[in-house]
Amino acid sequence: MVKKVPAPTNNVPAAMREYMDKILAKTDSADMKKLFNNTFVNTWTTTIQISENDAFVITGDIPAMWLRDSSAQVKNYLPIMPESDEIKSVISKVVSRQMHSILMDPYANAFNFEGNGHGHTDDITDMDPWVWERKYEIDSLCYAIRLAYQYYTVTKDMTMFTDEFKAAMKLILKTWKTEQNHENSPYRFTRYGCPYCDTLHNDGKGNPVAYTGMTWSGFRPSDDACTYGYLVPSNMFAVVVLKEMAEMVKVGFGDEELAKEALALSAEIDEGIKKYAIIETEEFGKVYAYEVDGRGNVLFMDDANVPSLISAPYLGYCDVDDEIYQNTRKMLLSKANPFYFEGTAAKGIGSPHTPENYIWHIALAMQGLTTNDLAEKKMLLDFIMTSHADEWYLHEGFNVDNPYEYTRVWFAWSNTICSEFFIDCIEKGVI
Repeated sequence: MVKKVPAPTNNVPAAMREYMDKILAKTDSADMKKLFNNTFVNTWTTTIQISENDAFVITGDIPAMWLRDSSAQVKNYLPIMPESDEIKSVISKVVSRQMHSILMDPYANAFNFEGNGHGHTDDITDMDPWVWERKYEIDSLCYAIRLAYQYYTVTKDMTMFTDEFKAAMKLILKTWKTEQNHENSPYRFTRYGCPYCDTLHNDGKGNPVAYTGMTWSGFRPSDDACTYGYLVPSNMFAVVVLKEMAEMVKVGFGDEELAKEALALSAEIDEGIKKYAIIETEEFGKVYAYEVDGRGNVLFMDDANVPSLISAPYLGYCDVDDEIYQNTRKMLLSKANPFYFEGTAAKGIGSPHTPENYIWHIALAMQGLTTNDLAEKKMLLDFIMTSHADEWYLHEGFNVDNPYEYTRVWFAWSNTICSEFFIDCIEKGVI
């Protein structure tokens, strides 16, 4: 078990230090400076294995590369790329590694550094020695598209548009179209001797679903199994990144037909969300459900992991002031969400992935990044800055009554997104 964040293995590029110094010059808070200095560089200094042609990004205390986590972990470094060929090169390599991984298996969520057979080898699914875990999550593919799009938007680097990149885009489209009709899917997953939420039931197929236009997901971004197969926030993310995919394949390959295919799928999924996932409630009005199955079953909740319903504006699906989003937000930040917890130290959203009364630093940061209320930002910032348990790094979940009780001392994604929220607070004068 990891008991502390390891010593740095990579040096911080000069451009990264200059970027950080410009931000920190806007605050006088010594605590903010210390926490930001630790969290912003955590991914770079402890989790990236860089070689001449590759960059492999672990999550922290687990020695595997999640498509989701690795994308989120390097996000903060994107604005520095114009000033640093080193950072640009590393993120380019991450994008390339992700495309290569997707082509190996679009249903896998986490990969090994090499084909060494490490990971969950006893799972009943089509495992490969390169795959650490094969829990199918829509957001894994969404994040890979998003990182590629962000990289291109900042750099305009046309060299990223390789044959492998285009093949990965085509495979993502094929996978999501297949999973619009999950009964035709080849994907199965069973894990024995585990918690209920760690496996798919119904012979590895998950609970039955009907066609909605949305695309099916076996697991949530928490790596917990979906109760109902249409995970709404992940479908929201897919709606947005399919438009980004369309732009990239037009610019990079001049492929109008592939772009039309991506846009058509985006529209189909969005229509499914509007038809099946917007529910009228007595207390909150129209809200988004977290999961539905197209057969009349609906799950109202939110999870700390992103994509979440709270994160919809952050993902680009809707505006912060959207009425249905605001109704949903009120529901999720109340006892109507079974994973919303309040205590003497903090209050916020947790996850079935961690103990009851544990909330997540990721969720606090995301709540802060999706509000224009400076008082709410300040409250959330205070929660984060008083819950690092004297580690000066952020964790996964922590007890709302005692932040010294927490999970995962070394969880790089949490540090990344919290440092993004710190920048937001500093720029807006919250601290």
